[in-house]
Amino acid sequence: MREAASGGGSMACIPAAKDRTERIDAVRCVLIADHEIPERPPLTVRPGDVVQVGDRDTEWPAFVFVTASHGTGWVPARHLDVDGSVGVVRAGYDTTELPAVTGDTVDVVEDDPESGWSWCRNADGREGWIPHRVLTVE
Repeated sequence: MREAASGGGSMACIPAAKDRTERIDAVRCVLIADHEIPERPPLTVRPGDVVQVGDRDTEWPAFVFVTASHGTGWVPARHLDVDGSVGVVRAGYDTTELPAVTGDTVDVVEDDPESGWSWCRNADGREGWIPHRVLTVE
């Protein structure tokens, strides 16, 4: 997972929604820096998928790079059962990131404090991950 800005956003721990259709009211954040998305297409993995497990991310240590039959992406290591370089997905994950620019307002749908990212929805209804370090609670 990569983003263009560095800096010190502060994200309070936000309770996770039961699922991404449940809205968490009153948790609106403003971007304090731009977030650019990676050039590769997003990857969705589902429980039971078998993936090749690569390196752990040095910037985001909760994530490992995986190669699935239908693409590649960064997935939290805790979502995988790993044996050597092969992993079986334990919990589904969607690597979609949400592009946004400084000053944009987003609603947090799900927070993942362990990874340092939040699943957010913008004013147009588009959703994806944004790192805590570019978010601040409005």
